[in-house]
Amino acid sequence: MIAYLEGRLLEVGESSLVLVTEGGVGYELYAPVPLLARLPVRGEQLTVYVQTIVREDAIELYGFEDWESRKLFAMLISISKLGPKTGLAILSMYSPDDLRRVVADEDVAALTKVPGIGKKTGQHIFLELKYKLKDTVGDLPAAGPAGSVLRDAVTGLVNLGYSEEEARPAVEQALADDADLDVAEALRAALKRLAAKR
Repeated sequence: MIAYLEGRLLEVGESSLVLVTEGGVGYELYAPVPLLARLPVRGEQLTVYVQTIVREDAIELYGFEDWESRKLFAMLISISKLGPKTGLAILSMYSPDDLRRVVADEDVAALTKVPGIGKKTGQHIFLELKYKLKDTVGDLPAAGPAGSVLRDAVTGLVNLGYSEEEARPAVEQALADDADLDVAEALRAALKRLAAKR
Protein backbone atom coordinates (compact mmCIF):
# COMPACT_ATOMS: atom_id res chain seq x y z
CA MET A 1 0.00 0.00 0.00
CA ILE A 2 1.31 3.47 -0.87
CA ALA A 3 1.39 5.66 2.27
CA TYR A 4 3.81 8.46 1.35
CA LEU A 5 5.16 10.04 -1.84
CA GLU A 6 7.88 12.55 -2.66
CA GLY A 7 8.25 14.12 -6.05
CA ARG A 8 7.66 17.03 -8.38
CA LEU A 9 4.27 18.66 -8.93
CA LEU A 10 3.32 18.09 -12.57
CA GLU A 11 -0.36 19.03 -12.88
CA VAL A 12 -3.18 20.44 -10.73
CA GLY A 13 -6.84 19.67 -11.38
CA GLU A 14 -10.06 20.78 -9.71
CA SER A 15 -9.92 18.01 -7.11
CA SER A 16 -6.62 16.27 -7.76
CA LEU A 17 -2.93 16.70 -8.51
CA VAL A 18 -0.30 14.72 -10.39
CA LEU A 19 3.01 14.08 -8.63
CA VAL A 20 6.01 12.64 -10.49
CA THR A 21 8.55 10.67 -8.45
CA GLU A 22 12.30 10.62 -9.11
CA GLY A 23 11.87 7.37 -11.01
CA GLY A 24 9.60 9.12 -13.52
CA VAL A 25 6.32 7.56 -12.35
CA GLY A 26 3.36 9.96 -12.14
CA TYR A 27 0.65 9.45 -9.53
CA GLU A 28 -2.74 11.15 -9.57
CA LEU A 29 -3.92 11.96 -6.04
CA TYR A 30 -7.30 13.30 -5.01
CA ALA A 31 -6.78 15.95 -2.34
CA PRO A 32 -8.75 18.21 0.01
CA VAL A 33 -9.13 21.90 -0.89
CA PRO A 34 -6.64 23.25 1.72
CA LEU A 35 -3.83 21.13 0.24
CA LEU A 36 -4.73 22.09 -3.35
CA ALA A 37 -4.82 25.76 -2.31
CA ARG A 38 -1.31 25.61 -0.82
CA LEU A 39 0.48 23.68 -3.55
CA PRO A 40 3.83 24.96 -4.80
CA VAL A 41 4.20 26.02 -8.45
CA ARG A 42 4.40 23.28 -11.07
CA GLY A 43 7.83 21.70 -11.16
CA GLU A 44 8.51 22.30 -7.45
CA GLN A 45 9.07 19.50 -4.92
CA LEU A 46 6.11 18.16 -2.96
CA THR A 47 5.64 15.54 -0.25
CA VAL A 48 2.26 13.97 0.55
CA TYR A 49 0.90 11.34 2.90
CA VAL A 50 -1.27 8.92 0.95
CA GLN A 51 -4.31 6.76 1.62
CA THR A 52 -4.66 4.00 -0.98
CA ILE A 53 -8.16 2.73 -1.69
CA VAL A 54 -8.51 -0.46 -3.73
CA ARG A 55 -11.87 -1.11 -5.36
CA GLU A 56 -12.97 -3.76 -7.83
CA ASP A 57 -12.73 -1.35 -10.75
CA ALA A 58 -10.00 1.07 -9.61
CA ILE A 59 -7.11 1.90 -7.32
CA GLU A 60 -7.46 5.45 -6.01
CA LEU A 61 -4.90 7.53 -4.13
CA TYR A 62 -5.83 10.34 -1.74
CA GLY A 63 -3.15 12.83 -0.71
CA PHE A 64 -2.79 14.84 2.53
CA GLU A 65 -0.25 17.34 3.80
CA ASP A 66 0.21 15.69 7.20
CA TRP A 67 -0.13 12.29 8.85
CA GLU A 68 -2.94 13.47 11.15
CA SER A 69 -5.18 14.45 8.22
CA ARG A 70 -4.48 11.11 6.57
CA LYS A 71 -5.38 9.25 9.78
CA LEU A 72 -8.58 11.27 10.12
CA PHE A 73 -9.53 10.52 6.51
CA ALA A 74 -9.05 6.78 7.19
CA MET A 75 -11.22 7.18 10.29
CA LEU A 76 -13.94 9.02 8.35
CA ILE A 77 -14.16 6.43 5.57
CA SER A 78 -14.41 3.68 8.21
CA ILE A 79 -17.83 5.15 9.11
CA SER A 80 -20.59 3.15 7.43
CA LYS A 81 -22.06 4.75 4.28
CA LEU A 82 -19.36 7.45 4.24
CA GLY A 83 -17.31 7.20 1.05
CA PRO A 84 -13.98 8.81 0.12
CA LYS A 85 -15.61 11.73 -1.71
CA THR A 86 -17.60 12.72 1.39
CA GLY A 87 -14.52 12.19 3.57
CA LEU A 88 -12.58 14.54 1.28
CA ALA A 89 -15.42 17.10 1.36
CA ILE A 90 -15.34 17.09 5.18
CA LEU A 91 -11.55 17.59 5.25
CA SER A 92 -11.88 20.33 2.63
CA MET A 93 -14.01 22.26 5.09
CA TYR A 94 -12.63 21.26 8.50
CA SER A 95 -9.12 20.61 9.81
CA PRO A 96 -8.58 17.79 12.35
CA ASP A 97 -8.71 20.37 15.18
CA ASP A 98 -11.92 21.86 13.73
CA LEU A 99 -13.53 18.41 13.77
CA ARG A 100 -12.46 17.81 17.36
CA ARG A 101 -14.06 21.15 18.24
CA VAL A 102 -17.26 20.11 16.44
CA VAL A 103 -17.32 17.07 18.75
CA ALA A 104 -16.36 19.03 21.89
CA ASP A 105 -19.03 21.69 21.19
CA GLU A 106 -21.68 19.07 20.24
CA ASP A 107 -22.06 21.06 16.99
CA VAL A 108 -23.95 18.54 14.82
CA ALA A 109 -25.15 21.33 12.51
CA ALA A 110 -21.54 22.07 11.46
CA LEU A 111 -21.40 18.77 9.56
CA THR A 112 -24.54 19.59 7.56
CA LYS A 113 -22.67 22.59 6.06
CA VAL A 114 -20.55 20.09 4.11
CA PRO A 115 -21.98 19.63 0.57
CA GLY A 116 -23.85 16.34 0.30
CA ILE A 117 -24.42 15.85 4.04
CA GLY A 118 -28.00 16.20 5.25
CA LYS A 119 -29.33 16.35 8.80
CA LYS A 120 -29.72 12.58 9.26
CA THR A 121 -26.30 11.75 7.79
CA GLY A 122 -24.73 14.58 9.82
CA GLN A 123 -26.10 13.11 13.05
CA HIS A 124 -24.84 9.64 12.11
CA ILE A 125 -21.33 10.96 11.30
CA PHE A 126 -21.30 13.07 14.47
CA LEU A 127 -22.13 10.10 16.73
CA GLU A 128 -19.42 7.98 15.08
CA LEU A 129 -16.87 10.81 15.36
CA LYS A 130 -17.78 11.41 18.98
CA TYR A 131 -16.93 7.79 19.74
CA LYS A 132 -13.80 7.64 17.55
CA LEU A 133 -12.36 11.01 18.67
CA LYS A 134 -13.32 10.81 22.36
CA ASP A 135 -9.71 10.30 23.50
CA THR A 136 -8.32 13.24 21.50
CA VAL A 137 -10.83 16.02 22.24
CA GLY A 138 -8.95 16.96 25.42
CA ASP A 139 -5.81 17.61 23.33
CA LEU A 140 -7.28 20.67 21.63
CA PRO A 141 -5.04 23.72 21.59
CA ALA A 142 -6.22 26.46 23.93
CA ALA A 143 -6.58 28.91 21.06
CA GLY A 144 -10.29 28.08 21.02
CA PRO A 145 -12.35 30.01 18.54
CA ALA A 146 -9.90 30.34 15.61
CA GLY A 147 -11.36 27.24 13.93
CA SER A 148 -14.91 28.58 14.13
CA VAL A 149 -13.78 32.05 12.93
CA LEU A 150 -12.18 30.38 9.91
CA ARG A 151 -15.28 28.29 9.26
CA ASP A 152 -17.74 31.19 9.64
CA ALA A 153 -15.65 33.64 7.59
CA VAL A 154 -15.25 31.10 4.76
CA THR A 155 -19.02 30.46 4.85
CA GLY A 156 -19.59 34.23 4.68
CA LEU A 157 -17.39 34.56 1.58
CA VAL A 158 -19.09 31.59 -0.09
CA ASN A 159 -22.45 33.27 0.59
CA LEU A 160 -21.07 36.38 -1.14
CA GLY A 161 -20.42 34.33 -4.27
CA TYR A 162 -16.77 33.29 -3.85
CA SER A 163 -15.82 29.64 -4.28
CA GLU A 164 -14.55 27.61 -1.33
CA GLU A 165 -11.21 27.32 -3.22
CA GLU A 166 -10.84 31.13 -3.27
CA ALA A 167 -12.31 31.83 0.15
CA ARG A 168 -10.47 29.44 2.46
CA PRO A 169 -6.85 30.43 1.56
CA ALA A 170 -7.75 34.14 1.82
CA VAL A 171 -9.22 33.68 5.31
CA GLU A 172 -6.35 31.39 6.38
CA GLN A 173 -3.81 34.06 5.31
CA ALA A 174 -5.75 36.78 7.16
CA LEU A 175 -5.77 34.66 10.35
CA ALA A 176 -2.08 33.80 9.90
CA ASP A 177 -1.35 37.56 9.94
CA ASP A 178 -3.53 38.14 13.00
CA ALA A 179 -4.93 35.15 14.91
CA ASP A 180 -7.09 37.39 17.15
CA LEU A 181 -9.46 38.54 14.39
CA ASP A 182 -13.17 38.00 14.92
CA VAL A 183 -15.41 36.77 12.07
CA ALA A 184 -16.24 40.25 10.71
CA GLU A 185 -12.58 41.36 10.79
CA ALA A 186 -11.39 38.12 9.15
CA LEU A 187 -14.06 38.58 6.49
CA ARG A 188 -12.95 42.16 5.77
CA ALA A 189 -9.24 41.21 5.64
CA ALA A 190 -9.96 38.26 3.33
CA LEU A 191 -12.11 40.44 1.04
CA LYS A 192 -9.22 42.91 0.72
CA ARG A 193 -6.89 40.09 -0.30
CA LEU A 194 -9.38 38.73 -2.82
CA ALA A 195 -10.01 42.21 -4.28
CA ALA A 196 -6.26 42.77 -4.69
CA LYS A 197 -6.00 39.57 -6.75
CA ARG A 198 -8.76 40.54 -9.18
